[in-house]
Parts: sequence; structure tokens; C-alpha cells
Amino acid sequence: MPLMQSCSLFGAGRDDHGEFKSAITSSWEMKAPGGMVLIPGGAFMMGEVDEDIFGKANPNRRVTVSSFFMDETEITNGIYSDFLNKVQERFDSLKDNLNTGGNSGTTIDDGQIIDPLEQRLTEEFIRDVLTPNMDVWRTDFINHMADIVLEGYFTSPGYANYPVVGVSWEAAKYFAAWRTKYLNENREEKGLDKYPSFSLPSAAQWEYAARGGKELAKYPWGGPYIRDAEGKLRANFKTEDGNYSECGYTYTSPVTAFPPNDYGLYDMAGNVSEWTLDAYNPAAIALTWDSDPLYLDDEQPMKIIKGGSWKDISRFLQTGAMDYEHKDTARAYIGFRCVIPYIGAQ
Repeated sequence: MPLMQSCSLFGAGRDDHGEFKSAITSSWEMKAPGGMVLIPGGAFMMGEVDEDIFGKANPNRRVTVSSFFMDETEITNGIYSDFLNKVQERFDSLKDNLNTGGNSGTTIDDGQIIDPLEQRLTEEFIRDVLTPNMDVWRTDFINHMADIVLEGYFTSPGYANYPVVGVSWEAAKYFAAWRTKYLNENREEKGLDKYPSFSLPSAAQWEYAARGGKELAKYPWGGPYIRDAEGKLRANFKTEDGNYSECGYTYTSPVTAFPPNDYGLYDMAGNVSEWTLDAYNPAAIALTWDSDPLYLDDEQPMKIIKGGSWKDISRFLQTGAMDYEHKDTARAYIGFRCVIPYIGAQ
């Protein structure tokens, strides 16, 4: 009995010479998403450069970080407002047709499954989690004329290029996820390959990027001085008790008001502290790998923040310094930026 030829095995109408071929026939290059810069991977000594504020040196260790793209500035009020508008528009287009089917997920009338990000969308989620809490200008500080910035900080065009604040770690993570969805939907419509996901930076990525390629850099500009050759402050921070305005701004400043580091990143010291992906754990150095270290713990609500802010002294602006805050807490001095992995030769 003759053997039957299988078209599914050998193909039809083509001769591949019995070899497997790549579907990609041209070179592919991952380009930086808008507003991002490439941070070339490498190894560095992670941790404090100086002794900490209590006189005890924090442990250092050499780790390697893979290449990635990072937002050149902190996410601004203008960008975050655009994100909220897009989220609200999507929610408004779905809410009249929503049909919640218990464990089967959420569908609309034509049976299309709504993705997990959209399943979370409710009026309460948008209002209570995603919308910046401007009351932080009043609650974070005692007996303070909060109305100076409370009225209009997020909504006024005059503050559009200032870093968004009053945003929790949870909201920042959702922003990164929605940003991924929005970019890849656009790329798919154009027949382009999907990009990997945006996220908050790991503490290691953040610190590596902050140093701008300078080994053991105390500050993003190198260090050890907080002023340039002309005596001007290099960042927005509090120089001494009660002196918030010497840098030219009493509170936050526009995200490009001070020079960037050698990677082209602005405000990696001062202006606002920034959320990272890592959970806080003093023992994390012993629990994480030395290649792309990341400490995740859903049971630990405290998350690491880096960079120092407009209300902090220079000690907290150092590249190796860190603090932490509860993931559901919004502050008038904490913002964020995103990263995305770079696919290609390191």
C-alpha cells in the first residue's frame, strides 16, 4: 500500500529544501517608544555610596541589569490626564452594554470578552484609585496653605508639564498596563509586532539608570556636590530647614527644569520621589539574584520609592538611597515613570 503524502507536513506549492525557515526575512529593530531613552545594560555596584543617615553603611553588591527603555521624565499631569480621558472614554463606551457573568468574566452584548484591564473599570475604580488625589496637598502637611497648589495642580494647563502626584503604586501599575494595551492595539492595527509590557522600574533598574553610566555616582550628575560650577542647585530639593525655594520652586518643578544625567534622564534626583516595582525588605539583597534583581511580595504592602523629592534634603537624593511607602497611599511628593524591556543585542 503506497504511503500517503501529507501536505500539512511537507507544505504545498513551495520548496524549502527540507529546511526550517524563519518567518522573519528582514532585520528587526526595537525603537524607543515616544518620550523614552535607551539605557544600555551593564553591571554596577548597587547600594549606598556613603554611609546612611544613621551612620551605618548599607550593604552593596555588584549586579547586572539588562538593557531597557525608560521615560526621560516623570509622568506629567498632562500625560496622566490624557490617560484618564482615554480610560473614561473606554468605560463610557462599554458601561451601557456590560453584562457581568460571574466567574465567566465580563462580556458585552455581542459576546466579546473584555480584557482584564477593562473588567476592573468601574466609576468607583476610576474615581477612587486612578484619579490623582489632590487632597494630599492638605493632608500631607500640617497647618499649611494647601490651596496654593490644591486648586488646579492636576487640571490647570499651567501645571501640565509638572510631575503628576497623588497617585498610588496601584494606580501607577495600572497606568503602565493600560499604556501597554494602548500601544499594542495601535501597532496591531498597523500590522506591526507587539512590544513587551511597560512596567514600573525595578529598584535596580532605577538606580542603574540614575547613575547615568557613572560607577559609584553619588548623585545622577556624578557628585559629590549639589551645586554646579556657578553655584546653582542641580535639582529641586530642600537645601536646609525651611528653605524650599532656593532652587527656584517652592513645590514641584517642570520635569525638564534641571539638566538631565548622561543617559538623558531628567529628575532622577529631586522634584518627586518615584515608585518602583520592588516590595520593601531589608533582607532583599540576600533573596534576589544578581542578574536583573527584583523582589516581589504580594503580602508586603510597602513598596520602594527612589530619588528624593522637593521636600527632602540632599541625603535622600543620592542614587543608592531609598525609602518606602504603602502601595495604596498617595502623596504630594511621589510620582513615577515607566520602563520597557529592550529586545535586541545587549
